[in-house]
Amino acid sequence: MAQMLRASPVPLRLVGLGHSGQAYFWFFINMDSIDRTENNIPHSRRHHLRQWRNGLLWGCAWAAGVTKATEVHASTVDFPRRPITLWVPWAAGGATDLSLRVLAELAGQRLGQRIIIENRGGAGGTLAMPILQQAQADGYTLAQMPQTVFRMPWTHPVTWHPVRDTTPILQVSGVTFGLFVPSSSPWRSVAEVLAWAKQHPGQLSIATNGIGTTPHVVMDDWLARQGLSFIHVPYKGVAEQMLGVASGQVMMGVGANGFAPYVEGGKVRLLATMAAKRSAKWKDVPTLHELGHGIIATSPYGIAGPKGMPPAIVQVLHDAFKAAMFDATHIAELGKYDQELAYLNPADYAYAMQMALDKEKEVVHRLGLGGSKP
Repeated sequence: MAQMLRASPVPLRLVGLGHSGQAYFWFFINMDSIDRTENNIPHSRRHHLRQWRNGLLWGCAWAAGVTKATEVHASTVDFPRRPITLWVPWAAGGATDLSLRVLAELAGQRLGQRIIIENRGGAGGTLAMPILQQAQADGYTLAQMPQTVFRMPWTHPVTWHPVRDTTPILQVSGVTFGLFVPSSSPWRSVAEVLAWAKQHPGQLSIATNGIGTTPHVVMDDWLARQGLSFIHVPYKGVAEQMLGVASGQVMMGVGANGFAPYVEGGKVRLLATMAAKRSAKWKDVPTLHELGHGIIATSPYGIAGPKGMPPAIVQVLHDAFKAAMFDATHIAELGKYDQELAYLNPADYAYAMQMALDKEKEVVHRLGLGGSKP
């Protein structure tokens, strides 16, 4: 062992630290230097030097052994042994629901077990959180984490916490938002909508995918700054919302890019998007930002499990979902809705989740939407 350590450094791996989830610390041990130092010090102190040297050698050997044992355990964990449930906090049939079904099927193929999608729409996409809070941390219960779970604790009293009650698996993608009207609507621009709303105070009806969602918060703030009020029509998810707008039940819709099939099918007209730049899919549609309204809104999402999940199980799930994410079939499904991959590993996603919670606190307090504490 001593000869091996003289020749090469010993890597110590601490799983879960560092930018990529792992950090490597190298200890370079120059035994010749130690030997020369030993010859130059009083005999009475050589015993202590030898103890320090031997302790360092054995410590390095022990750490390397622990690392190897951890790697073996992670690769041989007996998981999964039965189907996994992935909770989607939106009504079935929306863009996020459909793309997550593709992702779950691909990840299930890699895990050798089915991943069953369960929908629980309502409450702005936060109804999966109580399920995670009460579930066992065994890896068989997962949920999508939309942006609203980081906002809700600041606007309403809730019993769950989006960071403390979860174990991050990975971030998947993100959605942008748009303003759209029925194809039969006379409005062909945002300016025309605002002009009508000013002439008919309080009569503009706007559909969103739920109370407290990003489209709701953005519209509330934006129109308030314009001195305008509107009739809010919240739905449980994008699928129901799009039917309401396409049929003309609601005058305008603001929502995630699940509107894509309806725009392509000629059922709704897209007036503007809320991205930082124009969509590659709809290059002739302006952004609210370029129209001078100063609005950029995106909503990243990922997958998490209950708090306290074993790291080995987290690694198995992460690897399966990451491989599924980058599968051409999943990428093509996201492309239907003008979405791109936004991968983050467990460590980076945990950091992003905390940052999202902090950011939403600032937004909620700035807009005066609530005063709850998570």
